[in-house]
Amino acid sequence: MDEAQARRALVEACRSLLALGLSQGTSGNISLRHGDTMLISPSATPYETMQPEQVAAMPIEGDYGAWSGPLCPSTEWRFHLDILRSRPEVGAVVHGHPSFCTTLAIARREIPACHYMIAAFGGGDVRCAPYAPFGSAELSAHALRALEGRNACLLANHGMIVCGSSLARAMWLAVELEALARQYCQSLAIGGPVLLSGEEITEALARFEGYGVK
Repeated sequence: MDEAQARRALVEACRSLLALGLSQGTSGNISLRHGDTMLISPSATPYETMQPEQVAAMPIEGDYGAWSGPLCPSTEWRFHLDILRSRPEVGAVVHGHPSFCTTLAIARREIPACHYMIAAFGGGDVRCAPYAPFGSAELSAHALRALEGRNACLLANHGMIVCGSSLARAMWLAVELEALARQYCQSLAIGGPVLLSGEEITEALARFEGYGVK
């Protein structure tokens, strides 16, 4: 994609956050790697009225925190930028406050190996990062640790983060994560899940090689 196409795709994905129930109001944010630049949704801007030219641009390397655009980047730009800087395989980052992911995050519970789809996120669990104020360097550091060996995490008393090699894959994984969180929450209401074994997770991880939206 050229930059104009990338900006349009990011805006469309932001609008999908609302349609898919992955965020509410102006909460949530999305970033996209475009060459040596991070494109990121602007702060406190309603998705319904957001325009491609309002998307902020930040250098991935160089002057940390520098940005250009008519509107300032999302208040969560730190963990978006830190993820893209430390994980070259990541092409897009989706952050939202979907109901079931956020319910677990409020309880500071990880998602265990309750379903084979956990393997889509890189391991046998989706960790919950410790609490830190939104937009802070501390929150970014917590998120990076929770994402080690994973492409998703929960943020305590906050929401979730999902990473993907492309924007389409990150959005797919975001939907799958909320579905998994919902299923886990519902299983807790009937006595709790029977967890998959380490061997079963290893087999699932092998089967997920190359699986899913690219």
